[in-house]
Amino acid sequence: MKTLKEVSIGSTVKVVKLHGEGAIKRRIMDMGITKGTEIYVRKVAPLGDPVEITVRGYELSLRKADAEMVEVE
Repeated sequence: MKTLKEVSIGSTVKVVKLHGEGAIKRRIMDMGITKGTEIYVRKVAPLGDPVEITVRGYELSLRKADAEMVEVE
């Protein structure tokens, strides 16, 4: 499977699984990124960090390290 970091700009994907442990996983879930949620990738910064996404109707910027923990299809 691929991660949110590998998704191309303009794509809509669905969250399959969240990796990570404890506080990091909790923080990602608190942002609204949970299993089954659809995510639209809006932009990626020139150096690849951060990634701007739309999730549950609002814009959100994620670091590459956090985006790697979100497995999508």
